[in-house]
Amino acid sequence: MSKKTYDVYNRELSWLKFNGRVLEEAANPDNPLLERGKFLSICATNLDEFFMVRVGSLVRDGEAGSDKKDASGMSISDQLSAIYPAVRDQVAHQYALLADYMPALESEGIHFLIPADLSREQKEWLSNYFDQQIMPLLTPRAIDEKRPFPLLSARRIHLSMLLPPAERGGAPRMALVQVPSSLPRVTLLPMGDGKVCGIMLEDVISLFVHRLFSGARPIAILPFRITRNTDFVYNDSDADALIMEMQKNLKRRKWGRVVRMEVPRGGDNRLLMRLKKYLDVPDEFVIDVPGPLHLDYFMKQIASLPDFDALRFPAFSPRVDAAFRDGEDVFAAIRRGDILLNHPYDSFDPVVRFICEAADDPAVMAIKQTLYRVSGKSPIVAALSRAAQQGKQVTVLIEVRARFDEENNINWCLALEKAGCHVFYGVPKLKTHSKITLVVRKENDGLRRYVHLATGNYNDVTARLYTDFGLFTCDDAIGRDAGAFFNTVTGYGETAPMEKLIAAPTHLRKAIKALIKQERINAENGLPARITAKMNSLVDPKIIKALTHAADAGVEIDLIVRGICCLKTGGRENLRVRSIVGRFLEHSRIFVFENAGDPKVYLSSADWMPRNLDKRVELMFPVEDPDLQGRIFASLKDELSDNVKAWEMKKSGKYKRVKREGTLLCSQDARILGPAMIQEEQ
Repeated sequence: MSKKTYDVYNRELSWLKFNGRVLEEAANPDNPLLERGKFLSICATNLDEFFMVRVGSLVRDGEAGSDKKDASGMSISDQLSAIYPAVRDQVAHQYALLADYMPALESEGIHFLIPADLSREQKEWLSNYFDQQIMPLLTPRAIDEKRPFPLLSARRIHLSMLLPPAERGGAPRMALVQVPSSLPRVTLLPMGDGKVCGIMLEDVISLFVHRLFSGARPIAILPFRITRNTDFVYNDSDADALIMEMQKNLKRRKWGRVVRMEVPRGGDNRLLMRLKKYLDVPDEFVIDVPGPLHLDYFMKQIASLPDFDALRFPAFSPRVDAAFRDGEDVFAAIRRGDILLNHPYDSFDPVVRFICEAADDPAVMAIKQTLYRVSGKSPIVAALSRAAQQGKQVTVLIEVRARFDEENNINWCLALEKAGCHVFYGVPKLKTHSKITLVVRKENDGLRRYVHLATGNYNDVTARLYTDFGLFTCDDAIGRDAGAFFNTVTGYGETAPMEKLIAAPTHLRKAIKALIKQERINAENGLPARITAKMNSLVDPKIIKALTHAADAGVEIDLIVRGICCLKTGGRENLRVRSIVGRFLEHSRIFVFENAGDPKVYLSSADWMPRNLDKRVELMFPVEDPDLQGRIFASLKDELSDNVKAWEMKKSGKYKRVKREGTLLCSQDARILGPAMIQEEQ
């Protein structure tokens, strides 16, 4: 078979396809109206991070003269030449959906006004609101020979404007005003009769901004928003200086290269030309939008408007696993057998209880935990601090390089150190992305190790929004492995082979390739051979090649990949790829290998990406209890049968919604409510 058979898709363009699937949920009539608006916001914030990290790094490397090609054979210039037009197409579709969405909101009593729509009474109310609530927050900036163009904050909306000349015959003057991010993006006008009327904050400022300039009314106003490169290269080889290096990196982001400038379509060209010059923005970096800049306000504000519950997903309460219902301590529950939780359908509270009870239990001698992303008011961090203050040995490895959580994690490091915890900032040159907690408890028969392993973060907020699995166990072998793992990552960072746990970057890639190869050998020998794998992203070329080799040998392969998938199916009927985009973000990593009829089931913190397999400390762990395996099989079966929220990759590489044929099944609804949500198609 020719080498071309194993060609892969470009990672960035595959990601844009994923964001397109997210965007389509904004038009999906299955979603309640206000939930549809959330997907407009998610699409917009996803694009922010895409430009800040992925496009930013490409622009940086391209301007440095790199001609490196990616696994798909595309150079940096090839990728950038494809990305910007694709983004423009996606943004155009986003605002076309917005145009259809607004009348639907109006029909439910939620109205968005423009200045021309305002009545005299509404203008008077806004005038007072501007004077009292907005104007004190505004800082006008004049731009001229004596006052140079300032360093502007990224992802903030600014108003650029041309003011009349100071004297007859002079040139128009330029000024800037930043729209305050501390105020709601949509100013809500007082209304009755259960209706809501709002106007964009930048429109309110534009109406009355002349009051900042002694009554001089602008000749033209152009709102704009910039995105900067935040993907800086930094030295992470010195653990002692890592905090200082990350603090420097956070400051660097404020003056990173502008990689995108968003402006309203049809805006004043004089201002646009000046902005491009001052900000060093080439034409291809400018994205013009036919509507308000950045639609994050649907998620942040409109989706939570009071008195519109009928326009949101029904509220649901996560189940409390039966093992934790009778009020006994978590350690007694774990001793009876392994416990598997599937969040958000199963409550995250037992995970918090595990740490809290360990902190307060006199029999607990030590707690060791890795943290990647935690909430702003984490009960887990509070419990770890309390445990250290009570004299327990508490070791916490916090990854301060977790992108966009660096500042939060640095603050938690300092707080935990102050409480007396042994804090490690990460492994030099490797991000620690594994999710593991080890509790060592003194019991009648000696020390016992209790372990929690997970596919997702120790974050009580995202645990309500992301689908993940977590395993509680006191299995002796896993306990020994957990102890060895922590000794390694807090020591010299070389993970030795373990009994049951498999760690990256030293052993995980080899183990995955061996498991895939064994399925291929089984297929060649006429034995049952199947791989079912679920993950966030599939990028690694070597793993992709191993999968396609296995498929060519007859292995049945089903891949559930939420986001980036660089694998090309090549029309192989036994190699299938689907993606599920729904109410919850599909985040769990599940890997099932048929193993000739004796399935091996693994959960992991790692996607199949080079960064996870080669540049991160990750863990893959087995689920061996047949009953728990059955729960995982049932979950995968639902997702492979989903014909409501699932998309299938076609031979062309494009994704199409799975046809709604026969019994309708939304896998997420099935996890929430069970079979009652499965209904016959009308």
